[in-house]
Amino acid sequence: MPSRRDISNWSEPITSSDHSLVSFAYGVPDPSLFPWDNFREIVTDIVDRHDRDALYYGNLRGYPPLVESICRLMEQRQIAAPADHVLVTSGSQQAIDIVARVLLQPGDVVLIESPTYAGAITAFKLSSARLASVRLDETGIDIDDLERVWQRSANCGGTIKLLYLIPNCNNPTGALMSPSKRQSVLEWTRARGVMVVEDDAYHTVVFDEEGGSEAARPIRAAADSEHVIYLSTFSKLLAPTFRIGWIVAPPPLIERFVMAKIAMDLATSALNQRFVDEMLRRGVVTKLTPLWRDAYRRKRDLMEAALHDQFGDALVWWQPKGGFYLWVGIPQGHQLKPSVAQCARNQGVEILTGEMFCVDGSGQDKIRLAFSAVPQEQIPEGIRRLAKALSSGKDDCGAR
Repeated sequence: MPSRRDISNWSEPITSSDHSLVSFAYGVPDPSLFPWDNFREIVTDIVDRHDRDALYYGNLRGYPPLVESICRLMEQRQIAAPADHVLVTSGSQQAIDIVARVLLQPGDVVLIESPTYAGAITAFKLSSARLASVRLDETGIDIDDLERVWQRSANCGGTIKLLYLIPNCNNPTGALMSPSKRQSVLEWTRARGVMVVEDDAYHTVVFDEEGGSEAARPIRAAADSEHVIYLSTFSKLLAPTFRIGWIVAPPPLIERFVMAKIAMDLATSALNQRFVDEMLRRGVVTKLTPLWRDAYRRKRDLMEAALHDQFGDALVWWQPKGGFYLWVGIPQGHQLKPSVAQCARNQGVEILTGEMFCVDGSGQDKIRLAFSAVPQEQIPEGIRRLAKALSSGKDDCGAR
């Protein structure tokens, strides 16, 4: 079982009360990009209807009009998903937790990319699963290493149940899985009898320069992909507070997932589901998605330029193909001080250190920098403060 420290450290931080800090810790959308006028209009319309059902417990599977909207959205992502293949969840974090609770028994093996989303690590650990990490490169999971890890896990006993992947804009690296690797993953998992959990939280923020929708085509969109459980969310697109995600899976699995969800919360917020459905039906999401992508790409470029300006070639990273993060490492043979996060905070900048995204003891020489929510004008100053923190020779680091 994970320790209390493991559980408390996995999540995206809540907003800091210290507004003098430049925070690169939060994997959330930029609040300046929220369509506030649309929010106000939709909330007013929903309240004016005096629809009491919006304030009651909702449908167990999800608000039917929203389910219909999600089915249409899945068509745009080239996934055939009739309504009985869809379950609305309270964010994609709940979706991961449901999958873990329903499909895993203590001792089962989950294969995961390294590094990967810390919230998934915690959900799988809480199900008493054994986690086996597989190397990741700039084009996605290493297929040869996947086979080696599978063989090693099989030799140690236990059932290898799941492969958890973030093909589009891996959190924390921003890596975009190549089409050839997506096909290889599909074929390998089918041959090995391993189910895939495809976490597609960042689908809408894959930058167009990478080939747009084709580059982001989900594994679940391929033929013969019934063993792929697809997860996604509106948290990275609209706002995390709505807590609206969904699962696409075959109906027999959906039935089991519904029962697990009933035990958790009975149903996802009916009011929030109506809100998100209106955002989709009124075309707000379609209209603004290209603007959001452009804004995050500009922030990525600004952060990369600031890192080059402050560090030259001393730091290394893959250019993220979308998403919200840079996964930054120091040269091989060096290691970040254990107190680097506190040192950075003392200098007025918040970061997350790499070990929380890894289960194999690695990540000690990495930090995750989230550029998404930071005002553009604060990015160069935040990197300047980071440079001061990393150059300090003191474990306790002086204040800025």
